[in-house]
Amino acid sequence: MAKPGRTGAIRIYYAAGYSWNGVKQCWRHEAAFRQELMLCLLLFPLSFYATSDLAETALLIASLFIVLLMELVNSAIEAIVDRIGSEHHELSGRAKDIGSAAVLFSLLLVVVVWGLIIAKNWLL
Repeated sequence: MAKPGRTGAIRIYYAAGYSWNGVKQCWRHEAAFRQELMLCLLLFPLSFYATSDLAETALLIASLFIVLLMELVNSAIEAIVDRIGSEHHELSGRAKDIGSAAVLFSLLLVVVVWGLIIAKNWLL
């Protein structure tokens, strides 16, 4: 059974507002998100110069978005864990470490994708 509430375009409008609020909160409270967003804003225009192939450009841009997505998820995990309590708990630490690992792997993905495409188009 569906939840009662807004439907159609009104629901999409409010959902977009909640999403934008999430981005603003992450910007306000997470230095890593600010740094990664600045890196993405720097690399985004470069993706159009790195290759003339649209599929490769899409891969470059997608890898940047994955970093931001993982940082948003990691920040959400950290906020939930911190809300539950400040005392150390093995599961809380594990959740935070796994979220951090997701961000690390997304950053490694950027290095691999950008490195391979740059090498193919500029070095080989």
